Amino acid sequence: MIFTIHHRDAGSAARTGTMVLPHGDVATPVFMPVGTAGSVKAMTNDDLLAIGFEIILGNTYHLFLRPGMDTIRRASGLHQFMDWGENILTDSGGFQVFSLANSCKISEEGAHFRSHFDGSEHLWTPENVSEIQAVLNSDIQMQLDVCSAYKTSHEEALNACLVTEKWLSRGFARYTSLRDTGYKGTFFAIVQGNFYKDLREKSAESVCKADTEGIAIGGLSVGEPFDVFAEYLSFTAKLLPTAKPRYVMGIGTPEYILAAIEHGIDMFDCVLPTRLARHGTAFTARGLLSIKKEAFKQDFAALDEHCNCKICTRYSRAYLRHLFKNGEILSSILLSYHNLYFLHNLVLNARAAITEDRFMQFKNEFLQRYGQAM
Repeated sequence: MIFTIHHRDAGSAARTGTMVLPHGDVATPVFMPVGTAGSVKAMTNDDLLAIGFEIILGNTYHLFLRPGMDTIRRASGLHQFMDWGENILTDSGGFQVFSLANSCKISEEGAHFRSHFDGSEHLWTPENVSEIQAVLNSDIQMQLDVCSAYKTSHEEALNACLVTEKWLSRGFARYTSLRDTGYKGTFFAIVQGNFYKDLREKSAESVCKADTEGIAIGGLSVGEPFDVFAEYLSFTAKLLPTAKPRYVMGIGTPEYILAAIEHGIDMFDCVLPTRLARHGTAFTARGLLSIKKEAFKQDFAALDEHCNCKICTRYSRAYLRHLFKNGEILSSILLSYHNLYFLHNLVLNARAAITEDRFMQFKNEFLQRYGQAM
């Protein structure tokens, strides 16, 4: 992978760049929609392309269990299976193993767990997780790491860091051998350490020493207050080399995304935009809007008067409310499109502001308006 930084904002650590990946170039900063099981919920690939997305996510845990690697292998990889010609990042599935699987047990060997689908037993190791992601033909694969919850004890967080560090060495070694067989994807390490600065420093040191092509900051946006998130994001980002792409996992609201960009983060993802849509909630320039409210029953204005997406230019709040209240599938489709368009457009505007050395002005003005909830 080649990563080129094009411009650094004069008033912050924000920067624009380009990642050259096997399925095309990706401009950064970039928000990546989550296609957990090989599909971004309620979105067609054509609509994702129309919005302008150059990379999406797949989830290793879910795809490994359903449809399974034999099916993906026979389809010649996830791109062909889901007919997506752009890039795919796959997370290692570590978070899902710890949060969804039954009877998960962690050892230096790996993660023993039972599928939450059918109870089948599995052992994930850093090596076979890298192999699974190579079968998926991921353009970016993530190392297997140990996740820890907010307010985890220092002792538990330290143990998670030590295991993650050992798993990084083993997973990266297996990835390197896969590259020798023709696999073209790249590999990102993950910084852990929970909310302990000494552990963040220790984890960052081991990640930097491994010298992977990209680095993710894990263990944030796990229930902590926003000010704690911002503090540890800033602290951790400063520990990482500036020449590599940086990725914060699991953030998908404007305030979190803009904070990440401010501190030099290049990539972020979240299921939130489509999840909110399925529950009748939309991003707007003035904050979140719940379309289910009675006040919108005869409101024929656009969903967001500041948005130029095909939903806002064609459909009224009254119609969108009608769809949601009647349980129409079209409600999820239209609101998902709008929410993903909104975040993509936010990032496009952030890139322009960085190029013009006015990112902090853009951020502050956007959030001031965004705080005027409807």
